[in-house]
Amino acid sequence: MLAIRLTAEPERLDTLVLPVRPGVADDASAEPVPTGVTPPDGIVDEVAALIPVTRFAGRAGDLHTQWRPGGTPRRLLLLGIGDADEAAWRRGGAALVRAVKDETHVTLSLPEGIASDAVRGLVEGLLLGSYRFRLGADPDAPALTDVDLAVADPEAYEQAVTVAQTTARMTRLARDLTNMPSSVKNPQWFVEQVAEAVADLPGLTLRVREPEQLAAEGFGGILAVGGGSASGPRLIELDWNPPQADTHVALVGKGITFDTGGISIKPVPAMKLMRKDMAGAAAVVAATLGAASLRLPVRVTTLAPLAENMVSGAAFRPGDIVRHYGGMTSETTNSDAEGRLVLADALAYAVREIKPDLLIDLATLTGANAVALGTRTGALYSDNDQLAEDLLTAIRAAGESAWRMPLPNDYVEHLGSDLADLHSAPTQGGGSVLAALYLREFTGELGERWLHIDMSAPSWCERDDVELTKGATGWGVRGLLRWLATLD
Repeated sequence: MLAIRLTAEPERLDTLVLPVRPGVADDASAEPVPTGVTPPDGIVDEVAALIPVTRFAGRAGDLHTQWRPGGTPRRLLLLGIGDADEAAWRRGGAALVRAVKDETHVTLSLPEGIASDAVRGLVEGLLLGSYRFRLGADPDAPALTDVDLAVADPEAYEQAVTVAQTTARMTRLARDLTNMPSSVKNPQWFVEQVAEAVADLPGLTLRVREPEQLAAEGFGGILAVGGGSASGPRLIELDWNPPQADTHVALVGKGITFDTGGISIKPVPAMKLMRKDMAGAAAVVAATLGAASLRLPVRVTTLAPLAENMVSGAAFRPGDIVRHYGGMTSETTNSDAEGRLVLADALAYAVREIKPDLLIDLATLTGANAVALGTRTGALYSDNDQLAEDLLTAIRAAGESAWRMPLPNDYVEHLGSDLADLHSAPTQGGGSVLAALYLREFTGELGERWLHIDMSAPSWCERDDVELTKGATGWGVRGLLRWLATLD
């Protein structure tokens, strides 16, 4: 990641960035923002003269570059900050880091009295907008390594920068895990990445169930989905349990490291990006690591059921009956509806054994998520109004997007089966809604304290967009960390 440094005495002024805001009146010109650290002589007047000439509007993320050969600074950038709230600064940071990628370091002079949450947004934008994933040599890799933030009182913003750095680091980890091709990424590889991360963080406990333990304890959904692969399934149980915690949250994330659709095989266009089908597991694991890094005073137990859904003689079949943890059975007429089967095991285990105060699951569950809400918004389901509102508020503040969807009881009849307790993939009704209703059947006494997010659509981005970069987005990490920080 970029090195971010707070300083009251900037020394590296070859490339200097100054903030500009829109004018107060509709027809007023944009105007430079007074900064906490005085720029070199004459620069403020130069900026004031440039704004009308360049018609610079000062909208969040707008940029203008002025080259000044032989001067100090050599390159002057005007950065629009719009409303100057956290979201505007996040957008500005992402735009800036792409514009200066060929520099080795830049100095950004921040406004007098800038709010801590604005600095947090800026740093997140810088660190997330500069993310890249590539396994081979990268001839176009950015040269930028350092960003200095010039402020009058650096100590006042140290906590905001630390929180932003941790949030960005964990989001980048989730992106790395999700972007990794499935020729490398299988359930055991995922376990190894988590074990490596846990080793650097005191206070975390990691337990991993392998196929033998899963069979002995009755995790039939995970075993069925993973049975067709040469890479056996796993169940990660990761626990952060600080002594001062009053609230216990269980997070569950779908971890299908590759999804062929099984015997109900997907067409090639639908299969080629199925390395992303473990983005829910990546998000909840990264959020738990983030909670431990920030020493948040809330207990978090994360479950990540991991499997490859492959085609072989050992693959489960359409029409099979699966017996889940705890004994409930599912008729599985579509092996491409596999994610809900592994989640059902994990949810049932959380209810019976972990007994948390709140139960949250994230999953790249259905294509219907994108049909209903587009490519940037997760579908949130819960019968608990307060829990839904609290999490939605955190998600929005973090710069992510979700929309609450209904859980209509008149759809429940479609889950009926002649052979089993439930039909896992009925074809009637809205696909994302039915999947959520199916999962709710495994929440037992925690049904009123459960929340599910179908985040298939926002887990992936087809182009660079503000702080998102093409590929995995790490969706959910920022929102979860923001929400967990409120549970003290």
